[in-house]
Amino acid sequence: MTRGRRKAEDPATARRILAAAEQHFAARGLAGARTEEIAAAAHANKAMLYYYFGNKRRLHRAVLANLFRQLRARVMHPPVKNLPAKEQYFRYVTGYFDFLATHPNYPRLVQREAMEASAKFDSIVREHFRPLHRLLARVVQEAIQAGEIRDVDADQIAFITLGMVTSYFAGAPIMSRVTGRDLLSAEAIEERRRALLDFLSHGLARERSRGR
Repeated sequence: MTRGRRKAEDPATARRILAAAEQHFAARGLAGARTEEIAAAAHANKAMLYYYFGNKRRLHRAVLANLFRQLRARVMHPPVKNLPAKEQYFRYVTGYFDFLATHPNYPRLVQREAMEASAKFDSIVREHFRPLHRLLARVVQEAIQAGEIRDVDADQIAFITLGMVTSYFAGAPIMSRVTGRDLLSAEAIEERRRALLDFLSHGLARERSRGR
């Protein structure tokens, strides 16, 4: 990279373009999103968009790569040493919830990829979805064996956990109209977080603990 190009680099501009592209691709898909609208939303221009990302398809790949990079950082990290498995499970749940809270368009972007049923989506499943499910199922099984939660189907709990978190953000635009309030507001998201953790905690509690 030349010195002139290094001077032209502005990470903040690239981040704004990625954020704007995430919104547009979620709403309109790869085919429907327009680069000039993405650039305008990012307070940039098409030349800067192409400078950083090359073309619309590469920008779309960069959006997905950025999301999955953050997913790994927020959720798929090594377990904390000496932390009980039950607490580790809730740490993963909270990490996944927080990731979606900052990227509520993630479910729609993934759904669009799934509808195409492409080889790219197959690789996403292998590299991200399957490891995440296995991570949750494994820590749930460890919590069962340690006597920290009741005996449940660990795979099903992993499915339920991911589904409960993902469905809230996927359905928020519709349910906001149903309830007449913004379910993606900071207040509503915090309410959902508390309700989710409370529900899972009581659902997994051992009978003795629940009776007491």
